Amino acid sequence: MDDRGGGSFVAVRRISSSLGRGNSYHSTSAEVVAGSAAWLGRGLSCVCVQRRENDAHPSFDLTPAQEECLQRLQRRIDVAYDSSNIEHQEALRALWNAAFPGEELSGLISEQWKEMGWQGKDPSTDFRGGGFISLENLLFFARNFQKSFQDLLRKQEGDRAMWEYPFAVAGVNITFMLIQMLDLEAVKPGTVVGATFLKFLAENESAFDLLYCITFKLMDHQWLAMHASYMDFNTVMKATRRQLERELLQHITCLEDLPSYSLLSR
Repeated sequence: MDDRGGGSFVAVRRISSSLGRGNSYHSTSAEVVAGSAAWLGRGLSCVCVQRRENDAHPSFDLTPAQEECLQRLQRRIDVAYDSSNIEHQEALRALWNAAFPGEELSGLISEQWKEMGWQGKDPSTDFRGGGFISLENLLFFARNFQKSFQDLLRKQEGDRAMWEYPFAVAGVNITFMLIQMLDLEAVKPGTVVGATFLKFLAENESAFDLLYCITFKLMDHQWLAMHASYMDFNTVMKATRRQLERELLQHITCLEDLPSYSLLSR
């Protein structure tokens, strides 16, 4: 298969009839094929995470509290994953323990990571597109919405495609998409949806992590509704972004009021 996006190839799972851990599946019982580099935040060709012409709006004034919260979030976004950083190593181990409790991890570089949907045996190479915050997002998801996290990790809900999206790499893409959609790297948000989000961020320091969980579950919901396979990932992400933008622009007082929040289970 040609790499249509340019750049690296990614692993895509083919669900096998041989399942492990009850209803879950192992990548060892899945075939690995070459997929589009649009999965990766670095060099993304996915149009769903590129700035669109109709995104252009005047910058919105921020309250001091919003500005402070935005700057703290931007500092998080700027942190690259560092495989030599002990804190980052421990966060990666914590993610494994949350995903596969009771299963010992042989090392931070291990074939076991493919079970979570990383491209290879070293997850650090997949964080280039999302940075350390993409790991923090996954860890927040695993700790706060364990049932939904496990359902998505193990593809336990719905009529799944034979060729499924890799869970962890999809998670990095969702982080990257949200950063661009909300215009979080700008000094001031240049979109209405970005300005709207900052209202929630000023009230809840974990708003970005919570929105990440909502978005991941919404993406999978769209995936199942569209009967998608891995070649449809970009289309699914575009649909997810459109739906999320619509919901954020409704008259709501907190992220828990978003219709898609109801998809999450703890």
